[in-house]
Amino acid sequence: MATFAALPSLRGRIITGASALTTAVVLGTTLLGATAAQAAPTAAPARPYGTVVAGDGVVQRQFPSTDSSVKGSLRYHQQVGLRCKVRAQNIAGNDVWYLLRDNSNWVSAKYVDNTGNVSYCKDVLRSDLSTLKAVPKGAKG
Repeated sequence: MATFAALPSLRGRIITGASALTTAVVLGTTLLGATAAQAAPTAAPARPYGTVVAGDGVVQRQFPSTDSSVKGSLRYHQQVGLRCKVRAQNIAGNDVWYLLRDNSNWVSAKYVDNTGNVSYCKDVLRSDLSTLKAVPKGAKG
């Protein structure tokens, strides 16, 4: 009789143990999945792109000059698409500035390493203008 009385108690411990094991496996799988997703590197933008090399990040400007309005910033190691480049204000021996592809802001090349060939803006913008329709004579605004 004592053997049969112990069975319900043993069965409860087995179910509880199996339930805890299932929880541990699910939690472990979730944590491993999160770690793998966090460790995966972010895909680089299309070429040409730049990578911020300044430890404090870099300021985005409205025009290629430190006298121009601040429009945002990019953090260290952030990658961003580059549309074209110009020669403008010299920053610590580097007079190249990049026009960003996504938001028409400028960053100093002193703080951004480029990957891929970045054309000068006169060549890039000239090709963009050739696709525009002609403005009617006498048009205003």
